[in-house]
Amino acid sequence: MKYGARNQIIGEITEIRRGDVMCQVRLNVTADAVMNSVMTMESLEDLGIKVGDKVKIVVKAINVLLVKE
Repeated sequence: MKYGARNQIIGEITEIRRGDVMCQVRLNVTADAVMNSVMTMESLEDLGIKVGDKVKIVVKAINVLLVKE
């Protein structure tokens, strides 16, 4: 998959907080920090993301996108 964002980090999902429409995904990253991403429940299900998965974190402007390869 190609995308224009150049800032990419590998992280591990540590928690998923689910709501009716949106969810919050918490990640540990190699920079000894924690990041969060907010996405729709539909996106979460489409990506098949679960706690313990390793994902690529793509950051562009104010958007934090998760890529599961």
